[in-house]
Amino acid sequence: MKKALVLGASGGMGYAIVNDLTERGIQVRAFARNREKLEFLFGQKESVELVTGNAFNTLDLQRAAENCDVIFHSINIPYQHWQKDLLSIMKNVLQVAKEQGAKFVLVDNIYAFGRANGGKVSEQSPKKPHTKKGRLRLEQINLIKQSGLPFIIAHFPDFYGPNAENTMIGTTLKNVVQNKNSLFVGNQKVAREHIFTPDGAKALVTLALTEKAYGDEWNIPAYDTITGEEIVKLIRELTGYQKKVSTVRKGMIQFVGLFNPFMRELVEMFYLTEEPVVLDGSKYEREIGPLPRTPYKEGLRITLQHMTKSKF
Repeated sequence: MKKALVLGASGGMGYAIVNDLTERGIQVRAFARNREKLEFLFGQKESVELVTGNAFNTLDLQRAAENCDVIFHSINIPYQHWQKDLLSIMKNVLQVAKEQGAKFVLVDNIYAFGRANGGKVSEQSPKKPHTKKGRLRLEQINLIKQSGLPFIIAHFPDFYGPNAENTMIGTTLKNVVQNKNSLFVGNQKVAREHIFTPDGAKALVTLALTEKAYGDEWNIPAYDTITGEEIVKLIRELTGYQKKVSTVRKGMIQFVGLFNPFMRELVEMFYLTEEPVVLDGSKYEREIGPLPRTPYKEGLRITLQHMTKSKF
């Protein structure tokens, strides 16, 4: 891989992927809509070319993908736009990848698996999505598999890390850095997975550099599961934060959803806070090597440090 295109480069995982690629000496085109944010994140990196554009516009994508060996798709779309936009963007990106003769790598989540019903979920676990968003994710996966492209589909749990603020843990940390009372989404006693984005990016780029990884799905799990109570305890140890952290319950989200379209769409995914899907990463470790695993305390320290410096 000599040159890669990262779509959604200004998002949490996109940012981490760009950084990991450049650390390996790979030239990167960083694609997003917001030029100012791209310049803030990558303006000092000589090996990163900034490209602004819209993924709905195939001409923008073609211009960005020219002479790129691999396209990483990490675009975040607000929940309320998934029904209309998710598959349209995917079809555009797959079309351009095929035209350019590029390999394709998708940053995917766990929604297509549906309910885990206990135990860890492997790549071979049946996909039985019971939510609208899970079914859309499964449609995406099927489009990729039918595209004829060399592809990698990587399943991740929820993110946290530098520049990954629109996440479960990010919701909590936003108020922590302002020393305000904060919120934690879901039962704080339930252990869930949250992957540190630099770990996820390192594992994903390693896959993209491994020829035998293509044409398959891969799980990239977190360091371990952790409860909300344990996260809050680590935050207090790291920062001295003493304010209250309240639990956001499903009923609260349903009420806010009466007025907020994003929160209205979030309700159906709330099951993941009560019945977590935990990924089995044994295939990766067996066939690729050890998974990057940053302990939560260190990951939170780095994330908080980044948040205090960010203007976005």
